[in-house]
Amino acid sequence: MADLMLKPGKERSVLRRHPWIFAGSVARRMGRARPGDTVTVVSESGQPLAKAGYSPTSKIRARVWSFDPTETIDDAFFKRRVANAVARRSGMPELAPQEGMRLIHGESDGLPGIVADRYRDTVVLQLSYAGAEKWRAAIAGAIVKATGCTRIYERSDLEVRALEGLGSRTGWLHGDPAPEPVVIEEHGVRFEVDIFAGHKTGFYLDQRDNRLMARNLSAGRSVLNCFCYSGAFSLQALAGGARRVHSIDSSGAALELARRSLALNPELPAQRAQWHEGDVFLAMRALKADGARFDLIILDPPKFAPSTAHAERAARAYKDINLLGLRLLNPRGLLMTFSCSGGISSEFFQDIVAGAALDASADARIVRRLGPGEDHPVALAFPEGEYLKGLLCQVD
Repeated sequence: MADLMLKPGKERSVLRRHPWIFAGSVARRMGRARPGDTVTVVSESGQPLAKAGYSPTSKIRARVWSFDPTETIDDAFFKRRVANAVARRSGMPELAPQEGMRLIHGESDGLPGIVADRYRDTVVLQLSYAGAEKWRAAIAGAIVKATGCTRIYERSDLEVRALEGLGSRTGWLHGDPAPEPVVIEEHGVRFEVDIFAGHKTGFYLDQRDNRLMARNLSAGRSVLNCFCYSGAFSLQALAGGARRVHSIDSSGAALELARRSLALNPELPAQRAQWHEGDVFLAMRALKADGARFDLIILDPPKFAPSTAHAERAARAYKDINLLGLRLLNPRGLLMTFSCSGGISSEFFQDIVAGAALDASADARIVRRLGPGEDHPVALAFPEGEYLKGLLCQVD
């Protein structure tokens, strides 16, 4: 096994249990190591610090599997880690009735580069770095053992894999292909999940609690859902008694998926739903020009800033949509606004929304701060895991 020696002082982040070893922190590698191999991270003095998966082409040169440098990284290791991740969620009563749930949340579950989402008896697995790629079979086997799921589908088609020197991989890893579309129920509403080509693993599980909040706020209100994707916020708003729900997305395929989900819920008032395919920025401007107004507006855009290097450019886009949203609100209207960009901090996001309110001449206040549910934990030593942040604001 090779050693990865750190430069002087760079051991501090490892001692604080941060799981990423950046290339600039590495003094040299001692011994041979192929992509995905386990290496021992050592200080300048040679003190063993951790076991990590090696990635020679990535700026994140290694990701820590274990901060115990004596621990063996093998199939049994992944069985323990996956079982622990599943057990943590089984101990949370709020998650017990959920048919859609995140089982493994990467670094925050001690399993860097690994995401696993369960949709009833199907698990969708994403592996995003070389170390996880090497242990694919062990990870899949550990998930089957811990959950008893009947099938696992791999969606390792993330762009970030190219930075690891990895190609795209999709396909069934365990069990027979699903005989029909995957459907889950969330808070009494049924949704079709496109596990093959949908965003992320097919559904935005991290917004589950926020969708319930939107539902509870929708009674008697007119709702605008921007970047609606497959319409999950929209259907929950209809279930909550919204007067009308206007949903916008640039993807016709996503809107068709939303319509199929609506058809799964014949009890919902489909005549109150309007679906608009087009550029969200242009559509919002057109609504403003037409004098449209709404009581609740949901802004859940895609990731504008994947890293801090993109933050300033992304800030302009975030400000633009929030400015448009605030101008489309009725008096005492509610704005539910989100950023899923890791390069935008919670403080910066609030500053952006505050700037938009100032330009809109809107007196607004934060009613609640929003984030993902309990199945998307954030390790205390890994603040990068807190990617989803949101604000519920009310205007005068």
